[in-house]
Amino acid sequence: MISLGIDPGIATTGYGVVKSYNDHFSCIDYGLIKTKKTSTPSKRLHILKEEISSLVEKHSPNIVAIEKVYFFKNIKTALPVSQAKGVIMVTFEEWGVPLYEFTPLEVKQSITGYGKAEKRQVQKMIQLLLGIKKKIPDDAADALGAAICGINKTRSPF
Repeated sequence: MISLGIDPGIATTGYGVVKSYNDHFSCIDYGLIKTKKTSTPSKRLHILKEEISSLVEKHSPNIVAIEKVYFFKNIKTALPVSQAKGVIMVTFEEWGVPLYEFTPLEVKQSITGYGKAEKRQVQKMIQLLLGIKKKIPDDAADALGAAICGINKTRSPF
């Protein structure tokens, strides 16, 4: 199974592609999609849609796992991130890839066994699970965590 994890954002969207086989995980790809602050909001969303489509075309994921956005400290951030998430969700619908949403607590629980684990603990566990030695950018690490969570949550128990 190939899972594409997404950590949505308008300026920076993290992505991570994870393959599972025989209860093992391997990292296929991860990174950041960045848009310019000086671009119009519609241009930024269009770039995001195009980049997400390229990832689907390149990796042919079986599922997509995206982090639920449910709390914001700053309303100025909430609206653009929600717009980005909407574009991302529609893009996967167009491609026919099943999309699953998980709260940060669910992702942490799936990765570390503890839903209130610290961000650093989660990132370290992701590195261990995927055999990545170098530091992963935060948004990409969150996306890889979502991808692993997606596999764990959708895997058949039989």
